[in-house]
Amino acid sequence: MIETAGNAENRKAVKQLKLKKLTYLSLLTAVSLILFVLENQIPAPLPVPGVKLGLGNVIVAAVLFLYGPREALAVLTGKVLLSALLTGNLNALAYAGAGGLLSWGGMCLLRPLLGPRQLWVASVLGAMLHNLGQLLAAICIAATPGLLAWLPVLLLSGMITGFFTGVAAQAVAARLRK
Repeated sequence: MIETAGNAENRKAVKQLKLKKLTYLSLLTAVSLILFVLENQIPAPLPVPGVKLGLGNVIVAAVLFLYGPREALAVLTGKVLLSALLTGNLNALAYAGAGGLLSWGGMCLLRPLLGPRQLWVASVLGAMLHNLGQLLAAICIAATPGLLAWLPVLLLSGMITGFFTGVAAQAVAARLRK
């Protein structure tokens, strides 16, 4: 088969776009990781395990609404793996992985129903599901169903932090669209 100059140029352009997107997603993963590291320097607002703002998730939510589920999952996976390696806490993989995947799944389900100005709604659900996923992981690992007593506090904190991270994610997504 003879390749025309137009086909070769199209393939080159597609490769360049894929490389640009990969580079962009890599940079966003790095930003997410940096936000995670910065947040770890802030003392916990409540003496409840798992209660934190979730600044790194701002980027994951923004990527979900800008690019889609597959790209958001790639950023989430990179952030979770690199943060566990960076902090030396490999046990965190189970908690962050369970919370992150449950959060990602819930936000993916809501995404088609929401516009860019309702990203914060998906973030609230995502934060609550993240806390639920971490709690379920802790119950499985510790074999302690009594940890469910923390559920109301974790869901409430997820609603509050999810709102703030959602508003931030909405602003980031709007800025990145330009």
